[in-house]
Order: sequence, then structure tokens, then C-alpha cells
Amino acid sequence: MSDDLPNITESLLQQPDKNRLTGTAATQHPPRILLLYGSNREKSYSRLLTLEAERLLRHFGAETRVFHPSGLPLPDDAPATHPKVIELRELVEWSEGQVWCSPERHGAMTGVFKSQIDWIPLNSGAVRPSQGKTLAVLQVCGGSQSFNTVNQMRILGRWMRMITIPNQSSVPKAFLEFDEAERMKPSAYYDRVVDVMEELMKFTLLTRGQSDYLTDRYSERKESAEELSRRVNQKEI
Repeated sequence: MSDDLPNITESLLQQPDKNRLTGTAATQHPPRILLLYGSNREKSYSRLLTLEAERLLRHFGAETRVFHPSGLPLPDDAPATHPKVIELRELVEWSEGQVWCSPERHGAMTGVFKSQIDWIPLNSGAVRPSQGKTLAVLQVCGGSQSFNTVNQMRILGRWMRMITIPNQSSVPKAFLEFDEAERMKPSAYYDRVVDVMEELMKFTLLTRGQSDYLTDRYSERKESAEELSRRVNQKEI
């Protein structure tokens, strides 16, 4: 090991290898995308925007699932065996990419949306349910355009170890952007939603099947090695 890196455990340091990314067989099934939204109102514009996103993703060839949050209990107010919690967690594990869409309420995402994320564990046994999955973030606004909610969701996505795509969508005065059939009207805002879903598909196709390698970390390999050493060298069982 070079004297420039005296604090590195050489056996655990891996040189990034592009062949690890280009030499594997392509995954053949349609990309699996989970969509979450953040309002239980009868006429929920975050739900309507989510359904527009779903239509686009299906057109691009994705297999989609929408989780409807009505009936999901508050975090820690019910056991993890609650049917809605089980449904959400199974969908998260099933997905290869996700779309998050929340209204902005009091300058932030809604409690309905945050509760969904709070029910997703960072670790489930040896599985990190959200790690390495792609993510697109959207928001709807009751008034003028804001980016508070998508910015917060980006922080959440990073915390959940997800690959959040660069593009995003914020729809101001959402009540003006949908017609009587609850479809989004043609506009620059709709075009941006198309852009975001197209980009999500590209990133998902690029990274799925590679997430284990992309998210493999030196610090975690080192921690695992140290744990193994302690177990093997323990004096008593």
C-alpha cells in the first residue's frame, strides 16, 4: 500500500471497475416502479399527479404499483404486522425505482407522506429495502410555485440510500392544472412531468442489477471484517 494511505486496510480497498458495470447480463423484466403520494383527500392533486406519472411510466414500459396511504397508521401507533405496513414494505422491496409526490403544507411535505417513509426500515435483517433504488420527486402546490417539498424529499432519499435523479417537478396552483376528467392539462408543467418520468426510466434501466456494486462501501466492508474477526477470535462462546 502506498505510504500516502497509511490508514487504509489494503485488503478491503477496491479499485472502481467499469467492467463490473458493463460486463453483466442485462435484466430482462420491465422496470418495477412504486409510486407514493401524500394526501388522503377525496380530490387529492398529489394522487392525480401520481396517476399521470404512472401512465407515463407504463407507456415507457415499466411495471407500476401505487400505494394508497388511506388506513396506514401513524408510525409506532401500530405494530409492524399491520396489513397496510406489510403492504407498503413488500412494495418497497419489490420496487427497483420509486416516485414520491407530496403536497406542500405549511412549507413542508405532509404528515401523510412522511408517515409512509417512516414505516420503511433502513434495515430489514440483511436487506436494506430502499438502498440503491432510483427515485424521482414531485410536488403539488396550492399557491405559487415552491420547491420546499421536493428539496426535503431529496434529503429523505439520500437518507434512505436511494439514487435520486437530477430532474424534478413542482406544479403550482395544481387545482388549475387538471380538467373535469381529472387528467392533467397540456402545459409546460405537464411537459416537465414527462421529462422526469423519462429520466427516471433511463436511470432505472442503467442502475438496476448494479445497485449492490454501486452501494458497496469500504467502511461497511471494514466493519463487517472487524465483526468477523471478533467472532472468530473470541475466547469464549
